[in-house]
Amino acid sequence: MCGIFGSIGFEPDPQRIDIVAHRGPDGRGWETYSSPKGPVALGHRRLAIIDVSDAGLQPMCDAARRYWLVFNGEIYNYIELREEMRAKGEVFVSESDSEVLLRAYMLWGEDALPRLRGMFAFLIWDDRDKKLFAARDRYGIKPLYIVSTPRGAAFGSEIKQLLGLPGVSRRMNIARVHDFLASGISDHTSETMFEGVFQLRGGERVAIDASRDSAIDARSRRWYPATAGDISLPEDEAAARFRELLTESVRLHLRSDVLVGSCLSGGLDSSSIVGLMAQMMGSSAGGAKVNTVSACYAEKSVDEKPFMDAVVAHAHTEPHYIFPKADDVFQRASDITWHQDEPFGSTSIFAQWCVFEEAKRVGVKVMLDGQGADEQLAGYHGGFSYYMADLTRRRQFGQLLTTILERNRYHGTSIADQIKHHLVPLLPRGLGGLLRRQHRALTQHDWLGTDLLRQKGNPRTAFELASDELGLPSVTDLRTLCLTLTYGSNLAMLLHWEDRNSMAHSIEARVPFLDHPLVEFDLALGNDHKIVGGDTKRVLRRGMAHVLPESVRERRDKLGFATPEQIWFRGPLRGLVEDGIEKTLARYPGLMNADGVRALARDMLDGRRPLDFTLWRIVNLGIWGDRVGVSL
Repeated sequence: MCGIFGSIGFEPDPQRIDIVAHRGPDGRGWETYSSPKGPVALGHRRLAIIDVSDAGLQPMCDAARRYWLVFNGEIYNYIELREEMRAKGEVFVSESDSEVLLRAYMLWGEDALPRLRGMFAFLIWDDRDKKLFAARDRYGIKPLYIVSTPRGAAFGSEIKQLLGLPGVSRRMNIARVHDFLASGISDHTSETMFEGVFQLRGGERVAIDASRDSAIDARSRRWYPATAGDISLPEDEAAARFRELLTESVRLHLRSDVLVGSCLSGGLDSSSIVGLMAQMMGSSAGGAKVNTVSACYAEKSVDEKPFMDAVVAHAHTEPHYIFPKADDVFQRASDITWHQDEPFGSTSIFAQWCVFEEAKRVGVKVMLDGQGADEQLAGYHGGFSYYMADLTRRRQFGQLLTTILERNRYHGTSIADQIKHHLVPLLPRGLGGLLRRQHRALTQHDWLGTDLLRQKGNPRTAFELASDELGLPSVTDLRTLCLTLTYGSNLAMLLHWEDRNSMAHSIEARVPFLDHPLVEFDLALGNDHKIVGGDTKRVLRRGMAHVLPESVRERRDKLGFATPEQIWFRGPLRGLVEDGIEKTLARYPGLMNADGVRALARDMLDGRRPLDFTLWRIVNLGIWGDRVGVSL
């Protein structure tokens, strides 16, 4: 896990790689080259995980010094690929996966990409043909940003590396900021919240020809399609196959030359990973124990420690508990925002920050985490609306009634509310979106109703935009919902937050649920393996029998590194929240309807309406503007 930088045409500036020294404290590399388009630079900050010797330093080149690589990520099947290439006569001089990646590209070119099993963002400079190749892994686990101006093009692991380059401003991309404020979604398009700064999305690559002094073509193209197959299996066979695929993924993700641990929230996903890690490491038989790090709270509404304790006892882990404090939320918010590059959606990101901070303190350099399962398997409770709508369309009224009753029994969701809310997905897509927007305007004091946002904001919902940009089918059921969540929205945002929080502490975060054979299997499964009655992630629950303690496998509530935001905001942090809102309104006058924002805040803080993440988004937008210097 590292930080990378590359540029063509711009004056080489080593500060562009040094600004992300936190991503790679174990080594630094910088090389420059010439091209008809102007100077070329590659930079690398190394976090040594596999082959920690100097043989893994980058930029890495072949013996002829034609190809040069800077790489961020891990190729988990590097051992198998190395043996395959050795059989073809390739000779290796290190034990690193970076060299495997470089030689795979030399041998197969772009056709190497489908062979890679892992997370990656990399640049390869061909110094003979004067061409730069860039690619990002299938799901966008590792970041890669790009700017392209008449002067040149540049790539970076973090947006801050690109700001201030000639032709690159710190102006706000109002359309994407609108999406963030309105829905809490970010990273759902190739655009960022900075005007003129883009990202390669998961499964995309760019090839730039610098062999001629002509305009740079930095358009990205997909190398991995955002699609899903179709698998029909009985429940027991699906569960067995799921367990087999996840077990294999965890085995590969344990490949490391440094200490590996895991985040543990007490939910199904992280607990499944910890359970499988413990089996492989032999902790129950006296082998090495899994180091787990968890965030806990005195507030029972969000505290998952009983479930964490059950997993710790079941898997015989070495637990580490931290207790995030309300007083630290605003004290750390500026630093977290600087590392995140863009505003983030809730104080749960602060909790995750604290988890990685503790992992660093106890000496764990690689952390496995459970991101990705909810998107593939409809783990969010919002999926019930699509599931129930699909049952209605198919006239499965008996199963619909069972679902309504089980949701009421398991989750406390009122029967009346379920009947009312599940009707929206039955409406035509445009009408459903219109009604949601009208509902927001009526119930949220029209706080986004300004001329600026009407002119430059997104007329569609962020979710619709995410689906449309990738050409995904309209979301009508769990299958199409999971497809959009995985490829178009939500997952990319969560991976962004996890990458920045982990790398801020020089820790590599790994996500076994995003091994592509497992993802492709999960997305291809029918809806009856995802939500069934009041159960979410049905195939995972069945597949993890005996891996998870029953109290965790049968739990139906969902939190996931949540914080007691409602208690904090209405209590000890209320004054800071109100002050933060006023600072945002003062910094960006005309962006939002100030009276509407204040009325919304009063309703939430006084308890007249539920307190959601909206207030934090407004506050954090101002923190972002102050720390990064973003203008309208």
